Amino acid sequence: MASSQCCENPPTLNPASGQGCVVDDLGGLKAYTAGPSDSKLAILLIADVFGYEAPNLRKLADKVAAAGFFVVVPDFFYGDPYVPDQKPIMTWIEGHGTDKGFEDAKLVIEALKNKGVSAIGAAGFCWGAKVVAELAKFDYIKAAVMLHPSFVTVDDIKEVKCHIAILGAEIDKMSPPELLKQFEEILSVKSEVNSYVKIFPGVVHGWTVRYDTSDEPAVKKAEEAHRDMFEWFTKHLN
Repeated sequence: MASSQCCENPPTLNPASGQGCVVDDLGGLKAYTAGPSDSKLAILLIADVFGYEAPNLRKLADKVAAAGFFVVVPDFFYGDPYVPDQKPIMTWIEGHGTDKGFEDAKLVIEALKNKGVSAIGAAGFCWGAKVVAELAKFDYIKAAVMLHPSFVTVDDIKEVKCHIAILGAEIDKMSPPELLKQFEEILSVKSEVNSYVKIFPGVVHGWTVRYDTSDEPAVKKAEEAHRDMFEWFTKHLN
């Protein structure tokens, strides 16, 4: 069951945010894109329930793109992100399943490979982390990062086949530290993949993308996670 933490600190969505541009069709989805479109290295950012118009997420996409990656943030919700107070979160999730997100992500990845991308990484936030977990079970991506994951299970982690970093919050009902430690134990015996699990003290679910930009300590904690994500992709995408 989804926790109310999934719905806390909703961002003010802005379709004009970011320094990149929105394309109408990338693998059948609208997507925010940033960085050199001819790059051979691409990173897929898969949003939480608030979707691809969240300014902090697009700001992160721009930051990663500045290092030379082609960054894609698809609209997996087809213009219908979660809006608090309009319907219960579980009702919304029933109509926006991560299984559909996984199928859509495969189409986006295929489109990227068709345009010459040779290595792809994927990072998922909350809802998006479950989609990344599914991608990581196959050879669709070379490296994965999950940030404060939702719905990811021990069985998912057992099937991971790519290098993966998991960045979790100390205060998180969706993926509490005890669960993340189980993930770490499972990954530690997978000699074929590099893995990294980090639990950030004093932060709550959603801290990497739903921080208040005027709250300096919150920004610093988010930026630490952003650096970890960036360094993981820099190390494993080539």
